[in-house]
This record gives sequence, C-alpha cells and structure tokens, in this order.
Amino acid sequence: MTETEAVKIRKRMREGCVVSDKMQKTRIVEVTRLVEHPRFKKIIRRKVKYAVHDEKNESKAGDKVRIVETKPLSKTKRWRLVKVLPQ
Repeated sequence: MTETEAVKIRKRMREGCVVSDKMQKTRIVEVTRLVEHPRFKKIIRRKVKYAVHDEKNESKAGDKVRIVETKPLSKTKRWRLVKVLPQ
C-alpha cells in the first residue's frame, strides 16, 4: 500500500523517530505530540512508542520515519513503515 492509498482509506498516519533497530523487520518508533494541559494551559510533550513492521530493514536508529496503521501483524505490531523521511 502506498502513501496515497492510505490517505484514501483514511488510515492513521504518524511521524516519529526510530529509537531501536535491534530486531529483524521490527523497529521501535517514538512519536512525540504536543498537548495543552487542561487546567494549567501549559504545552506538554507526550511520547508514545510503537512497534513498527519494516519489511526491508531500511530504517536505522535515529531516522525520522512515517508510519501507517495496519492490521495486527503480531502481538504488539499494529503499524507499518511507509517511508524514511529526509533528515
């Protein structure tokens, strides 16, 4: 599935940084988002780590990547790598 097909189907897409590439065909991607605190109105960083399927082992630790939601591939993998973004 290409990036445009994912947009047509309205799958969730995220951009994050690869923090671990020690497994075969699996990467751990950390996605950071900014949210406003409901009471104090201060901007807070929230981080989530996703297990991502990387079929070609093309990404390395430190790369910025785009991922898309997909069907469950294993116990923890629900995301797939779309492309490695330029730094």
